[in-house]
Amino acid sequence: MTASRSNYRWLLVRSLLRSAASTATLLTVYYLAPLDHTRSAAILAFLGLGLVVFTALIIWQVRAITEAEHPRLRAVESLSVAVPLLLVVFAGVNVLVERAHPGSFSEPLNHTDGLYFTLTVFATVGFGDIVPVTGTARVITMVQMCVDLLAVGVIAKAIFGAVQMGLRQKPDQDRGPTT
Repeated sequence: MTASRSNYRWLLVRSLLRSAASTATLLTVYYLAPLDHTRSAAILAFLGLGLVVFTALIIWQVRAITEAEHPRLRAVESLSVAVPLLLVVFAGVNVLVERAHPGSFSEPLNHTDGLYFTLTVFATVGFGDIVPVTGTARVITMVQMCVDLLAVGVIAKAIFGAVQMGLRQKPDQDRGPTT
């Protein structure tokens, strides 16, 4: 095994560990968040702030990927923060909507139920066990569907485009281990 192969493996392990730590941190913050505000203004502020933070994160990450020494590894780390952040924002909004307007969903939502529902919408699985039943909950779910489509399509394309740009700027970098 060459030194570059060993170094690349270490970079890969470090990248995966940082990705796991980022996801774990976001989930911990979500589960510790006191999602008990019952004012519609607080819900809209939470959603708006969450989407602004998500958008800023994507813009910052795309730039960081193009400048990274190892753009592919940086892209993995970027996605491991962006996708969980998006899911946590909508899960939090769904829990807040249910707390502000009990009966907005087919069953009461706690943190786990909110995350579960959000993930089934994101994955387009839609098991049907939890469904939005009020207009507000349906609008929030439709907004999530639209944002999810943008996240999967446009944002993924931007991140992968940034990887390609980063690789073109560093033709000898991030090719993985050599044989």
